[in-house]
Amino acid sequence: MSTVTQEQEDLFAASLKPPSELVKGSKPFFKSKKGLVFHNDSLEILRKIPDNSVNLVFTSPPYALHFKKEYGNADQADYVDWFLTFAQEIKRILTDDGSFVLNIGGTWQKGQPTRSIYHYKLVVAMVERLNFHLAQECFWYNPAKMPVPAEWVTVRRIRVKDAVEYVWWFSKTPWPKADNKKVLRPYSKDMLRLAAKGVKTTVRPSGHNITDKWDKLHSGGSIGPNVIDDEIPTEMLKMGNNSANDAYTKKCKESGIKIHPARFPAQLPEFFIKFLTDEGDIVVDPFGGSMTTGSVSEVLNRRWIGIDNVQEYLDGAKFRFE
Repeated sequence: MSTVTQEQEDLFAASLKPPSELVKGSKPFFKSKKGLVFHNDSLEILRKIPDNSVNLVFTSPPYALHFKKEYGNADQADYVDWFLTFAQEIKRILTDDGSFVLNIGGTWQKGQPTRSIYHYKLVVAMVERLNFHLAQECFWYNPAKMPVPAEWVTVRRIRVKDAVEYVWWFSKTPWPKADNKKVLRPYSKDMLRLAAKGVKTTVRPSGHNITDKWDKLHSGGSIGPNVIDDEIPTEMLKMGNNSANDAYTKKCKESGIKIHPARFPAQLPEFFIKFLTDEGDIVVDPFGGSMTTGSVSEVLNRRWIGIDNVQEYLDGAKFRFE
């Protein structure tokens, strides 16, 4: 098997345009070896990025909650129209085989124990009004989520904890670049047992054909589900976001810089960056916050651009790149 030398890596990097070529005329707040961070309104930066130039947009915008968060969020009634202005630019900048991955959580109706459907309305609008394709819906199980609203969950006890968020995978065309071999998991004990024992050729009640090739471990790992977790080999996309001991959190505390209140774990963008992009590709996060997406892109050798309009969050984000 051939290996890539450092010289070959340097030549490969030199052949790729730096992210600054995509955002001319805007001064970055700071930059890393492979990325740029802008302290700007996202629309301002997105509108400067050329058509068909970005391979993946991965982001988690402020949700449409019925109470205001300090990092800003639109009302449920206005959310769809508010977000589509960003989505329209995102679609324009994506390559034909590019993807837009949107992490967005649900919320409750104000004053009653029923759920809002704003995020479903957004998905419909993305497909019907902007002509995005819904490649797949995925699910992030976050066991660290608080049991809220307390009135319905912990006081009256008439609802259970809402611990799952949608991760919607949109694409510009029906055929986005993707390779699930890049995100394989170790085979489960049951799969290894069946492979050793062998399975009989049969037709399941569901109509699926089980052939003598079904139990052969050729692919090098188990194909992951669309429910994401970080505890392999369980079958959930499960990851908490309450880390208190990572370098970013520690250094923010030591420096007296406010920690971003709505961070997602690194495993979330890592899964999709590996799945949907190649080394050297461009990744953009228009609601970058503490730049988790950027730091993961950096480690995975992707070029990247992050944007946020809160300087204090970006001050803390610098710690991720020291």
